[in-house]
Amino acid sequence: MPPYKIILADDHVLMREGLKRIIQEDPELQVVDEAGDGLELLEILERSTPDMVIIDINMPRLRGLEATKFIKELYPEVKVLVLTMNKSKELVYQAMKNGANGYLLKEDAHEVLQVAIERIRRGENYISPLIFDKPFSTL
Repeated sequence: MPPYKIILADDHVLMREGLKRIIQEDPELQVVDEAGDGLELLEILERSTPDMVIIDINMPRLRGLEATKFIKELYPEVKVLVLTMNKSKELVYQAMKNGANGYLLKEDAHEVLQVAIERIRRGENYISPLIFDKPFSTL
């Protein structure tokens, strides 16, 4: 079985490097490219279609939520996992409305990242359990 191809999109190099190390612990997963902003990500997608994009919400030039919407319109088969520090249920809702398959927090443990990737890979959606540590009242 070919590896599950992932592109990382985050404007922080250190974050991308850490994610790459975690992801590559699983021999079935492969980070095939990286982008520092949303427009660079869309340029990469024009020449290389991954199975999944892991995308930060706050990036320069084209923010993650807008990029997610473009990705799902242009490449509906590509799974999108949003990765952010923001616990806002409103942002979770907006990300899912824009087509995201998952919403993960940067404070989640690396095992949670692995679970999220696996569930999304199987066709499920995944939202960080830390989102729901408070009453679900802001939607």
